[in-house]
Amino acid sequence: MPATKNAMTRYALIDKLLANRNKAFSIQDITECLEEHLPEYGQEPVSKRCVEKDLNYLENESPFDVEIEEYWIDAPDKNGRPYRKRCIRYQDATFSIFKPKLSEDEKTVLATALDTLGSFDGLENFEWLNDLKHRLKLEEHEPIISISKNLISNSSLIARLFTVIRTKQVISLIYHTFSNSESRAVEISPYLLKEYNNRWYLIAGACDTGKLLTFPLDRIDDFTPTLFAKYREPIEDINEHYEEIIGVTFDEDAPLQEIIFWISDKSKDYVITKPIHGSQKTLKREKDSYLRRVYPKLKNGKFFQIECRENYELIRELISFGPELLVLSPINIKNQILKNLDGLLQRYKSL
Repeated sequence: MPATKNAMTRYALIDKLLANRNKAFSIQDITECLEEHLPEYGQEPVSKRCVEKDLNYLENESPFDVEIEEYWIDAPDKNGRPYRKRCIRYQDATFSIFKPKLSEDEKTVLATALDTLGSFDGLENFEWLNDLKHRLKLEEHEPIISISKNLISNSSLIARLFTVIRTKQVISLIYHTFSNSESRAVEISPYLLKEYNNRWYLIAGACDTGKLLTFPLDRIDDFTPTLFAKYREPIEDINEHYEEIIGVTFDEDAPLQEIIFWISDKSKDYVITKPIHGSQKTLKREKDSYLRRVYPKLKNGKFFQIECRENYELIRELISFGPELLVLSPINIKNQILKNLDGLLQRYKSL
């Protein structure tokens, strides 16, 4: 059977019906569906015999490697009397003629991803992971991607928090700080689980003020849903909110600033391949020439710019490069680094 434009339109419609796991279709149902939708594509309705030929072609002659199974359901006839209805569908619930089979590499990557998701024990309604592995015929294999165990050490807590975030439940959170072991309680609307530097954090809004709060998971003792408190939606997109900073400490009073810094030849490739912040860009041409005139001692290396808000993680990241990174502007960031370095120097001198 030649794959004409008309035939391909029918195959596409039949494909959708055979892949649908939410509704049962007999050959007659498929014929009626084509009668309804083919005119939308400028084509005449087809007979049941034509549909049968299309199904035979797809399963036995086409290059699509189609496997169709039949099954029976209880259904009412036109007079409302029950009868056994013969239905058909793809044997593989994930199959489509427009979706090629997974390669072995794709199966391995998908299995690894599912294993990673499965490591979050305690997540409700997560039983589908094993079922999906079975249906996709994903075999067990030795780990290829290794993730720090510290990332998933609080997997049960992460799973519980995942559920309350998804269902938008207000919770009463019990936590402690490193400086004070005494537990505190606060009512919050949980928004986001965020990982940074091998540690997980809960981002939430205070129910009374709406202020954005950050809680490291290793300092959360427990939490319980609060049934009668109203969930407070975030003012803006949380993920976009955190694109303006490094890490998780967000100070709403800290302005967004352009930070210009110099990196030595020793560290420039590291910073180019692993940017300090998503906004990072290398300064070239006129800007590079200007900065070399202003700072003649910085003959080598490269100049960079990032745009973010000041916080603890930013200062720590900039200091971590030691003498290989020099902040040139703005003055408040430069002074904060000098203050930290001076404090460090004084501590060493006091030993």
